[in-house]
Amino acid sequence: AWSRDPQPPALALRAGRGREARGSMPTCVGMDGPNAPCLWQGAGQPSLRGGPCSAARVWIAPCHRSRVARYSGAMPSPTPLRRAQRLALALLLLFVALFIVASLAPGSLWTDGLKAVAEAAMVGALADWFAVVALFRRPLGLPIPHTAVIPANKDRIGDNLAAFVRDKFLDPDSLVALLRRNDPAGRLAQWLKNPQNAELLGQQTARLLAAVLDTVQDARIERFLRQALRTLLGRLDLSGTLATALSALTQGGRHQALLDEAMARLVTALQGEDTRALIAQTIVQWLKREHPLKEKMLPSEWLGGKGSDLVANALQGLLAEVAQNPHHVLREQFDAAMQRFIQRLQTDPAWAAKAAEIRDYLRTDPAVGRYVQELWLNLRAALLRDLADADSAVARQVRLLGAWLGRSLGNDAALRDALNQRLERWAQGLAPDVSRFVAQHIRDTVQRWDAQELSGLIEQHIGRDLQYIRINGTLVGGLIG
Repeated sequence: AWSRDPQPPALALRAGRGREARGSMPTCVGMDGPNAPCLWQGAGQPSLRGGPCSAARVWIAPCHRSRVARYSGAMPSPTPLRRAQRLALALLLLFVALFIVASLAPGSLWTDGLKAVAEAAMVGALADWFAVVALFRRPLGLPIPHTAVIPANKDRIGDNLAAFVRDKFLDPDSLVALLRRNDPAGRLAQWLKNPQNAELLGQQTARLLAAVLDTVQDARIERFLRQALRTLLGRLDLSGTLATALSALTQGGRHQALLDEAMARLVTALQGEDTRALIAQTIVQWLKREHPLKEKMLPSEWLGGKGSDLVANALQGLLAEVAQNPHHVLREQFDAAMQRFIQRLQTDPAWAAKAAEIRDYLRTDPAVGRYVQELWLNLRAALLRDLADADSAVARQVRLLGAWLGRSLGNDAALRDALNQRLERWAQGLAPDVSRFVAQHIRDTVQRWDAQELSGLIEQHIGRDLQYIRINGTLVGGLIG
């Protein structure tokens, strides 16, 4: 930009990758040429400093108070709006000159016709100039009614714009139609199938997680999180929460699947040599402790081995019977025990008091607090070390997860349809709140704007086309004349 002050106290320049320069600057600066060196004039002497700029070379010229412009190219040049204004003004002045010439010339059909054309063109030009200017400001500063339309109606423009965006862009039907046109699940599948995109997902996730860990590393944030965690724990109904979780777990017999998994693991353990050796050793130790004299006379090692096989086989048989019979008495007893436990959690005051005692202990005990803090610090340090590594395990797992998700979505049309339907339901549910929030944001933002600045901004964007209305008005007026 041209400086309004011919002697500004100081100026700092940064152009692309060019270095920063500071100093006394009684000059103007501009830009010229890609990848050219940065020029800087200090104390009245030009010099080259820094490396090449990414987009421009800084040029220097003397400044004057009256020389004010915005830079937009290799040399200061008028904006498209200014060029269109000058063209409309030049056309008006042309017809003014023609009118003067026709008025001074001897009367004839041709001079009278030229005068009529010029006169009508001037009327058309001035009328359209008034109409265009009246949109943005008061013509000639005169308080004419219904002028400065945009500044006077700024708040109403903001309200209408907010309502238009809310009702035409963010309404549920528009968002659902947008989702259906673009098939987000299919697009996500195609995007994740690309190995480069999966790699990018892993990298960005690692960067985001590292930024979060750096944020919570601040002492004040850590203190706030500890207080929030203690407050949340203090409000937690541990007994009721556990009862609700167990009720959900046992609903529909889900806990029986866990029982089957536990029995299968126990059978596998009983078949292992280490388990049988442990049972045999336990039997031998029991004989030595309870019957020391008999143990000396009996083949204890043989008895231990046989007893181990007998116990293991008996348990395997019992577990197999329970696994094959969904109505086994042990399953029914397990169901009844679970229901009694849930009932006591929900209704027994003694259990509620014990749960509150455990909760308060976890919330206030210094040893537990130190343990949790040390555990968190070690976990955070390990995560930060991993995220700083070029071959981060977290990034690698996210990359593999993204690739798997892309393959799963790409190969399963029903899964894509289900995900798209869920997104549509989310859009329908969230659209009213989101649209109200965005509309209020637009309304508040426009209301905070200065009326003249808003008018100038709109004029910069559409003023060039409005100047052609002036030009067309001049030409149409001339044709009518």
